[in-house]
Amino acid sequence: MTTGPDTTGQPGPSAGARELLPTATPARTRAAVGELLRPHRALAWAGFGVLVVATAVGLLTQPLLGRIVDLVTERSPAGALTLPVVLLVAVAVAQGVTTALGMSLVSRLGETVLAELRERFVERALLLPLDRLEKAGSGDLTARVTRDVSRVAEAIRTALPELAHSGLSIVLTLGALAVLDWRFLLAALLAVPVQAHTARWYIRNAATLYARERIATGAQQQQLLDTIGGAPTVRAYRLEAAHTERVTERSRAAVDLTMRGVRLVLRFYSRLHVAEYIGLAAVLAVGFLLVRDGSASIGTATAAALYFHSLFGPVNTALVLLDNAQSASAALARLIGVVDEPAGDAAPEATREATREAARDTPQTVPTVTMTGVGHSYVPGRPVLHGVDLVLRPKEKVALVGASGAGKTTLAKLLVGMHRPAVGSIDIGGTEPSESGRTVALVTQEVHVFAGPLADDLRLARTDATDEELREALERVGALGWVEALPEGLDTVVGDGGHRLTADRAQQLALARLVLADPPVAVLDEATAEAGSSGAQVLEQAAERALAGRTALVVAHRLSQAAAADRIVVMEDGRIVESGTHDELRTAGGPYAALWQAWSENRSTSTSTPQP
Repeated sequence: MTTGPDTTGQPGPSAGARELLPTATPARTRAAVGELLRPHRALAWAGFGVLVVATAVGLLTQPLLGRIVDLVTERSPAGALTLPVVLLVAVAVAQGVTTALGMSLVSRLGETVLAELRERFVERALLLPLDRLEKAGSGDLTARVTRDVSRVAEAIRTALPELAHSGLSIVLTLGALAVLDWRFLLAALLAVPVQAHTARWYIRNAATLYARERIATGAQQQQLLDTIGGAPTVRAYRLEAAHTERVTERSRAAVDLTMRGVRLVLRFYSRLHVAEYIGLAAVLAVGFLLVRDGSASIGTATAAALYFHSLFGPVNTALVLLDNAQSASAALARLIGVVDEPAGDAAPEATREATREAARDTPQTVPTVTMTGVGHSYVPGRPVLHGVDLVLRPKEKVALVGASGAGKTTLAKLLVGMHRPAVGSIDIGGTEPSESGRTVALVTQEVHVFAGPLADDLRLARTDATDEELREALERVGALGWVEALPEGLDTVVGDGGHRLTADRAQQLALARLVLADPPVAVLDEATAEAGSSGAQVLEQAAERALAGRTALVVAHRLSQAAAADRIVVMEDGRIVESGTHDELRTAGGPYAALWQAWSENRSTSTSTPQP
């Protein structure tokens, strides 16, 4: 009999009962944007200043075209057209150059701010308490990392430069209309009430709609992750139809909200066209009256009409970009909500880095680990640990064994500080797990191989490690041979898109990282459970060498691994029921003896059964 992973630790709340990660208020979102922009005020002023120049230069086009109209109506010589035409060409070139420069500066500003936001988001997401993420569900965080970040990035790369350019064009063009004749400006402003009413109507409806769409998308993604991740269980219990129905319901809800957004945008466009017609008709009527009275030339009226017509693009762009702005604002509020979320007991990055540097420079003693009256529950009223008392002496290797659901993984998580115990205390050399810095390291059975050179993967544990130190760590866990046999050795790209590593080799890399990190206390949560029988002995030997000289708590998957420990602790229903050496517990005839006998018989049966 093998002891399986602890399944009591992470109950999965239903989608309806999940406590989603927070969303920032509009006021807080605006304040956060201001905080991000403040260090880059010079770049912002430069970008918008150049755009003002570009827009002002472009406004010379309409008067020049009006002048050409006047020259033609006055039957002037053809040579009189040379200067206006040359000036038009010069205006086009100057406007093109300054617009390109201004847009590039605004784009650089947006990309810089987006990069800082991404860094803050990722840093805080990695520091969020695990129980907070479990309550929210992985789908909510995944949706924010993917869709929300992409939506904000798209808005910054496209909407922000265009919105800045359009806003400046609108303001300066209205000023140019007033310069021609104040009555042209009044006529153009007749379109403003319709446009303002349309904008207010759209913002009022779109903000709520897009926020609901983000939540529905997160719920859909969570359901997909639950269904696909639990596919073996779903098939085993014949739950395919029920899970398909849940996915369909959440997908339908997301699609319905998306289609409501499409209908909203279509109504938005139709109202804008009405405003354009009202404004253009008014400008043309005023131009006709002024020309008839001799108050303006045909060229001036033409310039006014061209000015208003040139507003179609910027006004529609600005109002249409409200769609992107509302969607991006909803996404940005969800990102800011995570950035502002308290990071539990995690210290600021500067403090953590100082702690890491001090830990590297100061030899660490191997501490005693003391757990006193430790109890824990993930759901109130349903404890998974009850009054656990356990002492790990310096450099002692203790194996935790027990049936699935006994509380082994939960106890391991408490020791490394992933959760705080609900009751009781854990002391690691005079500090709590959350304050222990690099004192405790965890290696689990779910090992991730990061995409990139294998050396970079190892240096995650110690960034300043030399190639020679990497080879020493690999040699210690028995992995140097196959690493040097790779096409490019330590420089071989592994992970997604690179050389694929088997489960046992990925575990060896994780153990090599443990050696490089060199913590005085190590926790192995069934870190050799993923290997097949052919690699089990190799991994057990690698784990034994990696743990040498450390205080170690090992959640044992195979009892052969437990038998090699200095002491074995047996857990049942969240309690310690036995503790002692392998020989002592076998002689005692208690739960461990029963587990050992069942496991030994199972091994004998497996060994004697002929393989096909």
